[in-house]
Amino acid sequence: MKIKILVFSILCVLLHGKSMGQQKNAPLKIGLIADPQYADQDTKGSRFYRNSLSKLDSATTAINATGVDFTVMVGDLVDVGTKDLTPALRHLDKLKAPVYNLLGNHDYVDVKDGATLYKAYRMPAPYYTVERGHWLFILLNTNELSEYATSATSAEHSAWQALNNQLKLEQRQNTQPWNGGISTQQLVWMEKQLKKAEKEAKNVIIFTHHPLFPENGLETLNNRDILAVIEKYPRVKAVISGHHHPGNFGNYKGIPMITLEGMIETSNENAYGVLELYLHRIDLKGQGRMTSRKFDF
Repeated sequence: MKIKILVFSILCVLLHGKSMGQQKNAPLKIGLIADPQYADQDTKGSRFYRNSLSKLDSATTAINATGVDFTVMVGDLVDVGTKDLTPALRHLDKLKAPVYNLLGNHDYVDVKDGATLYKAYRMPAPYYTVERGHWLFILLNTNELSEYATSATSAEHSAWQALNNQLKLEQRQNTQPWNGGISTQQLVWMEKQLKKAEKEAKNVIIFTHHPLFPENGLETLNNRDILAVIEKYPRVKAVISGHHHPGNFGNYKGIPMITLEGMIETSNENAYGVLELYLHRIDLKGQGRMTSRKFDF
């Protein structure tokens, strides 16, 4: 009888150890959605505005099934501002885990007070961080310096005008009305988060609406200033963005720069994904038009 009890005890310890090992090696999972741009309006070209609600339903069902820890929606949930926000949020709410939103340029259409728009999207601030385990996620607001997100008398508008004028002198191609940048204050804040991550040995992923790299005319206005800070911190393992609906990819000094495919494009084919974060690997599992990618570090 004592032998049976001893064998049973050993088996319990072994099984418990195996279970703990599986939990320790289990990846952190993050749902990814970019540019649904829902609107109650007719299709224009390749943008099927009304279809985005059914696509969100398919995406949320699939993302829920994978058991993600949370989902990041990288901007442009709607196409023409808050008039269509309620139904879009209702469909996004079908996600069981937390959702962290970013604002895109289309979210600001016909919005009177861009400085407080983040509240309508249930964001804690215009830019903020999320921490999970040994990972830090930095969600930037690349609309902060832009014509569409600022009032004509604000300091941010003046800063945007000066930045835009300088970029035109440099003959940059990103001086378009749908692009934006970040303030010096936000840049200092970002570096503070990166220093904290280095000190605490946390890996970092940065999310933006406007891409930082490659440059194709859709990048953040002051992307080079942001990249100059990021490249100093080896804990940054990837930058993930939206805005450029066909998707894109570049490697900036060893850092993967991923632009997610936009959900709005195409009639029926969807675009969403799940990011799996391991100790030494990132695995993006794309669905539909979203490209799958793997990175070791």
